[in-house]
Amino acid sequence: MRQAQQRGYRSRAAFKLIEIDEKDRLLRPGITVIDLGSAPGSWSQVASKRILPNGRLIALDILPMDSLNDVDFIQGDFREDEVLHRLEEKLGGRQVDLVLSDMAPNMSGIELVDQTRVMLLAELSLEFCEKNLKPDGAMLVKVFQGLGYMELRAAVLKMFKTVQVRKPAASRGRSAENFLLAQGKR
Repeated sequence: MRQAQQRGYRSRAAFKLIEIDEKDRLLRPGITVIDLGSAPGSWSQVASKRILPNGRLIALDILPMDSLNDVDFIQGDFREDEVLHRLEEKLGGRQVDLVLSDMAPNMSGIELVDQTRVMLLAELSLEFCEKNLKPDGAMLVKVFQGLGYMELRAAVLKMFKTVQVRKPAASRGRSAENFLLAQGKR
């Protein structure tokens, strides 16, 4: 966390996105990005800088998030019609190029419960992409290896042309956390 604060990031999660983006070049000037589960905002900080000029970033979270330059924030549950309507208004007809999701539930310490909750959030991100991501768009979503992982990966492969697993060095080594990078929405 100290290194993140020294560089002006809100959390060390910023380094995960930086590492993945340096390898895969997801964030390009001019694209439209949705950051699901954005609070405290470190992924939005990284992405908003890399999509300028002319890029658009809309961040959504049920938790509050301090404002960021060049980021539109919507507080609410992206599964609710009112929140989706606000998102559509902010998009103003623009199609979404990339959906980011570093969402994680409050962890209980019970492995099966936590795994189930993480997979549900990943499935919700996939459903969001089905409705809101443009053809050939991409998704980067946090998942944990374990129960339901292979089923989720198969569902992602049905919707996208390619799926790769990313485990950034910034993730704790003992963590089951990794990210599915899905590209080329069908």
